[in-house]
Amino acid sequence: MGDEGRKIGVAVDFSICSRIALQWAINNLVKKGDHLILVNIRPDAHNEETEMQLWEVTGSPLIPLSEFRDAHVMKKYGTKPDPETLEILDLAAVQKEVVVLMKVFWGDAREKLCEAVDNIPLDTLVVGNRGLGKLKRAILGSVSNYVVNHSSCPVTVVKYADNA
Repeated sequence: MGDEGRKIGVAVDFSICSRIALQWAINNLVKKGDHLILVNIRPDAHNEETEMQLWEVTGSPLIPLSEFRDAHVMKKYGTKPDPETLEILDLAAVQKEVVVLMKVFWGDAREKLCEAVDNIPLDTLVVGNRGLGKLKRAILGSVSNYVVNHSSCPVTVVKYADNA
C-alpha cells in the first residue's frame, strides 16, 4: 500500500499515559496523508439500545475529529476526550495534514485492541505502557504485553516514566 494513506492506530483512554503515546505517534510515525485512528475501549456497556448492541460487536462507526467536542455525540459513545488530547489532535490534523478519526469498542481492552487492528484494519498500533509494578502486572496482566503478542500488525509500546 506504500506510505500514502496508512492507518495508524493509537490506543487512547485519555490518561497522561495515552497522551504521551499519542504525541509519540504524531512525532515519529504520522505522515501527511495518513489516517490517525484513536481506538478507545470502554468497559462493557449494558445499553438496551439496538444500535449499541450492534456496536458492542463491531465497535462504533468511525467518528470524525469535528465531532470529538460535541458532548451529545461523545455521551452517546460513553466517552469524553480531554482538552489536552483534543489540542494535540487539532494541531496534528493541521500541521501533518492527516485525517483524525476515533472508533470506540466495548469490552476487554486486550481483546478489543486486537480486534480493532483487524476490524479497521490498522497498519500499525501504538499503545502506552502504564508501567504497573511487577505484582499488579502479574495479577492484572499487561494490556500492552498482550497486544504485542496477539496483534496481527506491528505494535509500538511507548513507555511512560512516572517521576514517583
